[in-house]
Amino acid sequence: MNEPNGGAPETEELTEQQVSELIQIRRDKLTALRDSGQDPFALTKYDVTAHNADIRARFDEMENRAVSVAGRMMSRRIMGKASFLDLRDGSDRMQVYVRRDDVGEDAYAAFKKWDIGDILGVEGTVFRTKMGEISIHATRIALLSKSLRPLPEKFHGLKDTDTRYRQRYLDLIVNPEVKEAFVRRSAIITEIRRYLDERAFLEVETPVLHGVAGGAAARPFITHHNTRDMDMDLRIALELHLKRLIVGGFERVYEIGRVFRNEGMDTRHNPEFTLLELYQAYTDYNGMMDLTEELIRTVAKKVLGTAQISYGGTAIDLEKPFERLSMTDAVKKYAGVDFTAVSTVEEARELAKAHHIDFEERHGKGDILNLFFETYVEEKLIQPTFIMNHPVEISPLAKRMPGNPAYTERFELFIVGREHANAFSELNDPIDQRERFEAQAALKAAGDEEANDVDEDFLTALEYGMPPTGGLGIGVDRLVMLLTDSASIRDVLLFPTMKPLNGVKEEIGVNKAESEAPKIEPEKIDFSKVEIEPLFKDFVDFETFSKSDFRAVKVLACEAVPKSKKLLKFTLDDGSGENRTILSGIHAYYEPEELVGKTCIAITNLPPRPMMGIDSCGMLISAVHHEEGEEKLHLLMVDDRIPAGAKLY
Repeated sequence: MNEPNGGAPETEELTEQQVSELIQIRRDKLTALRDSGQDPFALTKYDVTAHNADIRARFDEMENRAVSVAGRMMSRRIMGKASFLDLRDGSDRMQVYVRRDDVGEDAYAAFKKWDIGDILGVEGTVFRTKMGEISIHATRIALLSKSLRPLPEKFHGLKDTDTRYRQRYLDLIVNPEVKEAFVRRSAIITEIRRYLDERAFLEVETPVLHGVAGGAAARPFITHHNTRDMDMDLRIALELHLKRLIVGGFERVYEIGRVFRNEGMDTRHNPEFTLLELYQAYTDYNGMMDLTEELIRTVAKKVLGTAQISYGGTAIDLEKPFERLSMTDAVKKYAGVDFTAVSTVEEARELAKAHHIDFEERHGKGDILNLFFETYVEEKLIQPTFIMNHPVEISPLAKRMPGNPAYTERFELFIVGREHANAFSELNDPIDQRERFEAQAALKAAGDEEANDVDEDFLTALEYGMPPTGGLGIGVDRLVMLLTDSASIRDVLLFPTMKPLNGVKEEIGVNKAESEAPKIEPEKIDFSKVEIEPLFKDFVDFETFSKSDFRAVKVLACEAVPKSKKLLKFTLDDGSGENRTILSGIHAYYEPEELVGKTCIAITNLPPRPMMGIDSCGMLISAVHHEEGEEKLHLLMVDDRIPAGAKLY
């Protein structure tokens, strides 16, 4: 099989067999190089004197100057005794003119055998072609590293998002525009640090391994310390250690660090993410509001040059003062429900039932207020809005409002319908804090996996006295999403967490020999412990059955419903030409990413059912059974060759 111009075929995507053949061709070339004493992997350095972007920017002074550049060969045009190639380094691309008479006959013959993706060193002079293209006229070329795999061919490129996230290195090679988001991410973090450093905040580092996870409502990852023979939690927040430092006498501290939450994944959530937390003594949540607004506005101006930004086609104004609303006022404004007139939890529950809001038995009045906010308000907060004065039930670390103890001095900042910051007037009463910790511990004992344990050491610290303090947390990844106009958190994480396709060890290359072993017999599944619900004894006439419209549907998108542990939101192609939304309570069994692209079965003529403020238009079909008292569920998925809209009879 030929590999045109040293690269992949340019008219169609490669099959697995073609890729395998090309890899073998390249390995054979490497063997020949090694046999001739020209092993490219033996090279240890190459002197680079210029970068492509600098050459372009400074062409007037660089013209006719000798330079040495290095990068990856992305394309090539061989024209007898002379050729052109496209060389991409970490800054930009550059055209290189290679002529046999200038580099030597042997070097030119070797060059023609190199492949697209190989890493080259080029020495030559800077010039401009007759067509006006800034280029380098090569006098010497060298193979610095051999690419053993063909790059995605140039017409199709690397478009599959799953592959792009799994193989970010390949994404960066063939989609160089992707790099810009990560360059901007670095600049955003730099400006955050600059802003805080200039205001006398001290950057510190606190432990990642915690004896007691706290500071947020989240389920932790648990690991084991062998030497101490003790379980430890990966931190879910930075809060409690930073506040210990305020107790110790630091007045302004911050940390930008990774935190870990063992919960669902979607376009806005990754199990590990970057969090900024800061604490300032002798101020309150109003001071934190002022700081948050100024920080975000300043960072936008420094990095983007403007506070007028666009996100998903919507203009966002970070320049004008951010709106400030209490949670009760926001719910009244957008849902028409006045919680100031609600006196008891029973009244709150009746309101929830009337508005089709699901709640749990443990939920108090404040919890239900928050459910109303999440259902009716959150997605409508497009322009920057501070939501203040949260109920005490959902704010275990915030100070109560003087004169209104059912609410706390807490705010969240919402932009484009999602939370970007969370801040309190920090609770410094150790007695009140103990009561709230114990309430959280009771919830955890009752089955709430996101509730906190009692942190006795933190309570001891508070008993020594913590000054009035304002605290703030900003999700750095979400801020980067906002300022880079990125739809998914995975677009701003170099290596997002992905579910392995074939098991963890196999995907990362561990136990490779095992995976290449001869195939064994198909797995024999033991159904002996399966419990099946008894069949219906009542007959259903054919006409009644026929009224249910069963259709094959394609999963276009799938994401977790915010604030719901159970629900997944599906965007489906049902063959009608219009996308269909169905919500399904199967998050305990599937992560959204593994369902995108699947072909499922749905009933499409059920009336819309409001769930978490979203109309669910139909029902996806699952198979349910029990094993040893535990419910098992499998979403019914069928052959992908079945088209969307195909009717089941």
